[in-house]
Amino acid sequence: MAATIEEHPEVQAFDEIGLIEAGVRTIITRCLPLGVNYPQFLVMNLLVRRGEGQTPAAIAQALQMTPGAITNTLQRMEATGMAAVTPDAVDGRKKRVALTPAGRHAYQRAMAGLKPRMGSLREAFTQKEFREALPFLRALRAWMDETARASL
Repeated sequence: MAATIEEHPEVQAFDEIGLIEAGVRTIITRCLPLGVNYPQFLVMNLLVRRGEGQTPAAIAQALQMTPGAITNTLQRMEATGMAAVTPDAVDGRKKRVALTPAGRHAYQRAMAGLKPRMGSLREAFTQKEFREALPFLRALRAWMDETARASL
């Protein structure tokens, strides 16, 4: 007789979140224009949502990427003309990141590719369902951030 595995709801929630993240990554990756990878899209999306002029450290923290990974991603974006990393006007030790016109165009093409998927998502779930899920998801993310900081 097979053993019965007791699934705790918190374990199930993390499993579902992981599967959702993998699905989101797959969908986005398939919609990206040639020459843009998923980490670059995440950087572009962050700069569009939070405003340009973020520091590489702030971007790395927001995207939960290592400093080395964000440096590599930004170098690749600079090499392809999608981003500009310039010294901070006030504190020359810091850098600031901005999208170039080519980067904004690549982001717009990526979003155009995602538009049909977003329409399908809006048809599958109501705004009310999304609004009701957000408080729990935000609280869980805040707990995760706090727990990660406490373990440093």
